Amino acid sequence: MREIGGYIEFDKYNLPMLHDKAIALNSGRNCLAYLIKTKNIKTIYLPYFLCDSIVGVCKKFNLKICLYHINSNASPMSYSVEDSAFMYIVNYYGQLSNNEIIQLKNIYKNLIIDNAQAYFQLPIDNVDTIYTCRKFFGVPDGAFLYTNKKINREIEQDISYDRMSFLFGRFEKNASEFYQKFLDNEAILNNQSLKQMSKLTNNLLHGIDYESIKSKRTQNYNYLFDKLEKINKLNLKRIKGAFAYPLYIENGKEVRKKLIEQKIYIPILWPNIITDKLKGTLEYDMALNILPLPCDQRYDENDMEYIINLINYLRGNLR
Repeated sequence: MREIGGYIEFDKYNLPMLHDKAIALNSGRNCLAYLIKTKNIKTIYLPYFLCDSIVGVCKKFNLKICLYHINSNASPMSYSVEDSAFMYIVNYYGQLSNNEIIQLKNIYKNLIIDNAQAYFQLPIDNVDTIYTCRKFFGVPDGAFLYTNKKINREIEQDISYDRMSFLFGRFEKNASEFYQKFLDNEAILNNQSLKQMSKLTNNLLHGIDYESIKSKRTQNYNYLFDKLEKINKLNLKRIKGAFAYPLYIENGKEVRKKLIEQKIYIPILWPNIITDKLKGTLEYDMALNILPLPCDQRYDENDMEYIINLINYLRGNLR
């Protein structure tokens, strides 16, 4: 029986949602699981420069995993891949253009593009493409998948209400007080089975002003680009709606520690790369010394200038 009356819940939002034509799932790793099931993937090529959750999905399905290296601009190096294998390409920091993806599609028959760091970059027809939501917006989970095959069965829908506390907490208090709850949520997602996106996350994504967020991220990224291009070891492109500004410098590890002391939280995005096995490789150095500087919708030009001045001061003291 339907409930009528009582206290009022979250309002239902009806603004246009970016990627509303994609398959809405609960996480990026489960977008890959969906592809493994529908495309009957047996062999996959993964970059060394990748979070271990994706590797974990491939191991769960007993895929043959072939690892490959990237070049100094975090672009994939050329590899010969058998026709039945799938090539998994990460669009690091949104630096891989759609024209470059089309070129890759001409090389690799079975291509998967991971756009987790390029939410505002639209997909290319007939290219399997994955997007995740929580790197760009205040949601606990959620991902989108573009593919030409669908699972022929009903998929259980996720439930997110009990994973919102770290988001509500940071909204009203300090991030540091709720960091453990954030980590707890990441651990839960790591073990979640393939599900549809929750009603709550879907609703929240319908309440977002995407153009405003895209514009703010672009402005902040361009400000950092203009001020830091000369010291950045990466040859970056200007992009729209950036995830972060990746600053690759000597002593990045030490600068990161000092920034965190000043409550500027700069993560190591791929800590699993920093192992003895990969020590001495480009991937190891990039994981350690790339600083993904925040340039999202919460900040403005004054915040970007503050970050720049602090980085320049810290670099000067480390010489």
